[in-house]
Amino acid sequence: MTQPTPSAAPTAASPAGPKHLWGIATASFVVFLAAWALSWIKAYAVNDDLPNACGEVRRQVFPPEVTCVSASGAVTGANAGWIEVLFFASFAVAVLFGTLALAVAMAVRRK
Repeated sequence: MTQPTPSAAPTAASPAGPKHLWGIATASFVVFLAAWALSWIKAYAVNDDLPNACGEVRRQVFPPEVTCVSASGAVTGANAGWIEVLFFASFAVAVLFGTLALAVAMAVRRK
């Protein structure tokens, strides 16, 4: 009768710490910074002269945005919807995975 030999080498399923969680958190934070930079450039470089040619100017800080609302209700200079979704979603993923990676790192360290 043969007995199975225990494997000393780590398998693919064994946890190696929160490396992948940190990677996802870092990547989503980079995407967040890129979306913030695109919003900032559009608000303060592309739409720089917008307040001079507009009656009602709306400014938003997070994400940066400078828009002009005409009397007819038309909005000029607003960020694209996908940039705002990317901005907030990547920020939420970065915070969530960063917190999760920190919790896993602390749990692994305590063992």
